Amino acid sequence: MAWAPDYATSAELKSYTRITDTADDAQIALAITASSRAIDLDTNRQFGSVSPAAQRFYTGRWDRRAARWMVEIDDLMSTTNFAAITVDSEGVTVGTIDDYVLEPRNAAAKGRPWTRLLIRPNSTFKPSGARDEVAITALWGWTAVPDAIKQACLLQANRFLSRRSSPYGVTGSPELGSELRLLSRVDPDVSVILAPYRRWWAAA
Repeated sequence: MAWAPDYATSAELKSYTRITDTADDAQIALAITASSRAIDLDTNRQFGSVSPAAQRFYTGRWDRRAARWMVEIDDLMSTTNFAAITVDSEGVTVGTIDDYVLEPRNAAAKGRPWTRLLIRPNSTFKPSGARDEVAITALWGWTAVPDAIKQACLLQANRFLSRRSSPYGVTGSPELGSELRLLSRVDPDVSVILAPYRRWWAAA
């Protein structure tokens, strides 16, 4: 699975919308991709993964409540090939962060990602708060796209397809009382599905 992939297939959307021909295949593919990226934007995260492991840079901050250095990281669900080091302003390795905890601690048991690295006092090296000082190598992302995200993608993609027949952003009939304005945000039902998956990053 790639980083920021499509969260549903054309076949799944055609089955969902009961489309049986191939005339709209190109538009269906575009709607799925657009829906997937709308989900990323709404949740402030994505649900794919990288392969192989990649190095990314983060800034550590002192957490007063925990009395520890904390590093907020991208979503992570696998510790395979995980490594954390500190680097100087030129990107040269200073030392290894070798005593840490991935949090939330119960994330794996709940099928959710770790989003923080809590550094214990006995770590050989710790951050100083310098920008992009913490370099972490990992298999970033989710191990599988959650079913709820797939459902949200299908709902939103169907809405995008319907938008073709409503160039002014309104569908239905005012005479019959079925007028519906297509809002400039994700579908309300999609928003409900995405609510538990929204991520709020700490201020830099």
